[in-house]
Amino acid sequence: MKIASVGSKFPAHRYSQREITDALSAYWGEELGSKTALLERLHSRTGVKWRYLAFPFERYHEFKTWGETNRAWFEAAEELGAGAIESALARANLSARDVDALYFVSITGIASPSLDARLINRMDFRPDLKRTPIFGLGCVAGAVGLSRVADYVKAYPAQVAVLLSAEICSLTIRRDDLSPANLIATGIFGDGAAAAVITGSERAAKGPEIISHRSVFYPGTEKIMGWDISDKGFAIVLSQQLPALIKENLAGDVDAFLGSNGLTRRDIGSWVFHPGGPKVLEAVEFALNLHERELQLSWESLSRIGNLSSASVLCVLEDTMMQHRPRAGTMGLIAAMGPGFCSEMMLVRW
Repeated sequence: MKIASVGSKFPAHRYSQREITDALSAYWGEELGSKTALLERLHSRTGVKWRYLAFPFERYHEFKTWGETNRAWFEAAEELGAGAIESALARANLSARDVDALYFVSITGIASPSLDARLINRMDFRPDLKRTPIFGLGCVAGAVGLSRVADYVKAYPAQVAVLLSAEICSLTIRRDDLSPANLIATGIFGDGAAAAVITGSERAAKGPEIISHRSVFYPGTEKIMGWDISDKGFAIVLSQQLPALIKENLAGDVDAFLGSNGLTRRDIGSWVFHPGGPKVLEAVEFALNLHERELQLSWESLSRIGNLSSASVLCVLEDTMMQHRPRAGTMGLIAAMGPGFCSEMMLVRW
């Protein structure tokens, strides 16, 4: 099993953090009141310099209901998702007709039929394409999706599967939510899509070989991260306990996973981690005793595009494959954490 390629697609609207902070101040207006200084301070500490938004600033003022924003999610996610899949397939020298299964993950919008059904019509996938939409996993879904697709091609070694993540995080901003958690979220999350092509062992491919993967769930932590969903839409749940949870658990989980494969952290030469935010990355570095340069691509991705929820770990993987490909034989770890609270780890050989 190999990750043959990864491709991404971003909206046309790219803004600096300063522009986004100013636009949000105008969006909330007098309602922001004394929290203007808090918004400024929180945004300045996110480590984010640029982000892509699905729509120009003025259009966000037009959205009045969750239904309107969800329809806008469908509009943007379809366009970006198709672009990401096209990029990934082109890099793998494949076409949509070569794909046997399509897995789709997102946490920022919902639809039935799901987005993957719309893409079958748009992109000329075969009618017998097996599709699996997954909702609710948040930031961890990019890594979980890789694992579920790996399970699929392990069962069908002659087949090709695609994982798509499309996240329009900007549409989850709540006008009535001025909580610190929401102000932090508006300073970190961006929009975009990423897709990965995974091939079975009987297909030729040049990407990293998938060796093993593991899921870890932390009981009683469902209030750490997620959405509080109501008739008003999505309200961010983000606990200050998250960095401590990572520091307490991640090292033991990684060591146990690597140990089951006869390895230790010293054997890992490539680290692909979801860039959840500066406190998340700092906690990961602390827990695993990593130097900053070992997560350099995660830090750079956070600065350049922000946190794209499930798509972010795939974007870091794309940067690794296209610009900083490890030497052949290097062992690598792909990992993300998200609502549950849980973590997902994948061991690969480059």
